[in-house]
Amino acid sequence: MRAVIQRVSGASVIVNGGEPRKIGPGLVILLGVRETDTPDIIPKLAEKCAHLRIFEDEAGKLNRSAVELGYSALVVSNFTLYSDTAKGKRPSFSHAAKGDLAEPCYEAFLREINKQGLREVQHGEFGADMQISLVNDGPVTIVIDTDDWKKG
Repeated sequence: MRAVIQRVSGASVIVNGGEPRKIGPGLVILLGVRETDTPDIIPKLAEKCAHLRIFEDEAGKLNRSAVELGYSALVVSNFTLYSDTAKGKRPSFSHAAKGDLAEPCYEAFLREINKQGLREVQHGEFGADMQISLVNDGPVTIVIDTDDWKKG
């Protein structure tokens, strides 16, 4: 799985043209699932996302998490093409998981992130038409790739 986490001062998602689902300060998490992913990594991924120390403390250092500050999260399923560009300009792609694997992983991630102590968790809907808006709270974007955990 891959989670792209953006620190925000506010964000929203409109699902299928409906009412926006909004959060104030916190995290936007775009979650991608590969066809080789397994659900056993989801609790660890949710914990890492919620407890990332990417918010400033009193001394101005990035040493506080969204959980510590009582912030929220907005989680959106993200259709992702993973590419390997090591061989030159033309990327080779590994495939995103199909819905029968990706949707249950996305739903399991939502259950796990809700257990982490965030103020609230808003989310999109798997496979829906979604428009995401966010206000960036500084240049902090983190990518967590669970394949890296298998290497070491």
